[in-house]
Amino acid sequence: MASPAPAPAPAPAPVAETRRFAAKRALILDTASALINERGVKGLSLGEVAERIGLGNTAVTYYFKRRDVLAAACFDRGLDLLAAQVSEAAALPDPRARITRLVALHFADLADIEQGVARPIARLSDMRATDDPMRGELVRRYYAIFRTARGFFDEGTTEESKLLRLMRTHVMLETLQALPTWLDRYVGEEHDRVQARLIELLCGGLVPGDRATADPAPAIVAPPPPTDRFLDAATRLINERGYRGASVERIAAALDVTKGSFYHHLDAKDDLVLACFRHSLATIATAQQAALAIEGDHRRRIAAALAPLVAVQLGDGTPLLRSTALIALPRELRREVLDRTNRLARRFAGMIIDGISEGSVAAIDPLVAGQVLLSALNVAYECRDIATRVPPARAVALYMSILLHGVLGDDRHRSSSSSRT
Repeated sequence: MASPAPAPAPAPAPVAETRRFAAKRALILDTASALINERGVKGLSLGEVAERIGLGNTAVTYYFKRRDVLAAACFDRGLDLLAAQVSEAAALPDPRARITRLVALHFADLADIEQGVARPIARLSDMRATDDPMRGELVRRYYAIFRTARGFFDEGTTEESKLLRLMRTHVMLETLQALPTWLDRYVGEEHDRVQARLIELLCGGLVPGDRATADPAPAIVAPPPPTDRFLDAATRLINERGYRGASVERIAAALDVTKGSFYHHLDAKDDLVLACFRHSLATIATAQQAALAIEGDHRRRIAAALAPLVAVQLGDGTPLLRSTALIALPRELRREVLDRTNRLARRFAGMIIDGISEGSVAAIDPLVAGQVLLSALNVAYECRDIATRVPPARAVALYMSILLHGVLGDDRHRSSSSSRT
C-alpha cells in the first residue's frame, strides 16, 4: 500500500504582515522603555503603554501578556546594545583603546537615541526590580557581558590583582550606565569635550602622574551615623532587588517583625525610601565635612572624604542607597534628593578645583569628576562580597586606588604584591 502523501507545508506569513507585527512590537518596546526611564519598573503599566500609543489593552497583551514580560523585553534590548558595545571595544589591542572605544560608542548611541535615529533603550539600573525567572536570566546575561568587559584589563596572579580587576570593571560600567542621569546638563555641542574629559578621568583618576605615590589608605576620619535597623534592611533590599522587589513583606521578614510594626515605624514605603536617601546623603556630607577639617592639601582631603564612604560600602554597616532607587520616588520627593545630591557633587567639585589650583589634583573637569565619584561610590556596594577575599583595609585601599589613579593607574602604587601577566 502506498504511503500517504505528505501534508503541504503551511504558507509563510505575508511579508507585510510580518513587518507590521515587528513594527508594532518595536513601538510598544519604545514606549515601555521610555516609561521605565521616567518611573522605573514600578511605574510601568500595560494600560499606560496602550494609551500612549493609541492602542487598546488587548492589543498590547497580544504582544506581551504581562507587565513583567514587557519589562524584561525592554531590558533585553538594552543588554543587546551593551553587549554589542563591549564586544566591539574588546577587539582592540590594549586597555586604553578598549575603554576609549567603549565610551565613544556609548556617547554615539545616546546621541542617536536623543536625535530619534535609534530606538529608546531602558536603562539597566532598574533591571533587578523585575520578577523571577526573568530577573535571573537578565542578571545572567549582564554578567556574561561583565566577563567580556573584565577582559579589557590585564589579569594578575594574586587575589588582590584579581579583585582589583573586578573593581575596575564595575567602576567602568557603572560610570557609563549613570551617564544619562547627568549628560543632559550639557548641550550637544559640548558632548565631544565631555567625552574626552570622561575618558581622561576614567583612565587616569584624580591624581597627577607625578603625585601617584599618594598614600593608598587614607585615615577614616568620619564614622558613619548610627545604624537604624529598618533603614539598614530596606537599603540592602532596595540595592539588591530594586524598589519594586523590596516589598514591605520582604523588609519585615528580614527584620523578623510584622507588617504592622513596619507601618508603626514609617507611614509608607515612599517614606522609607526617602529616609534611606536622607541617611545616605547625611553619611556623605559627614565624611566631606570631617575631611575638610583635616590638615594637608586637597588631594589628602578628597581621599579622606572618600575612604570612609568606600569602607561603608565594602563593610558590614548600612550601605549608601543606590541612586537607581530615585526613579521610584514621587516627583516632589525626588526633587529634594536630587538637590541634595547635586550639592554633594558640587562640594566634591569644589574640593577638586582647590586641589587643581594648588597642584595636588590633576587638571580634570571638576563637574564631570564629581558625578563620576558619586557613581563609583554607588557601585562599590556591588563589590561588598568579593571584597572579603582580602583584609578590609586592603579592600578599601584597592578601591581607593581606582578613585585616585583611575582604572589604568600604575599597579605599583596600589599593591606591592600585585602582578600582571
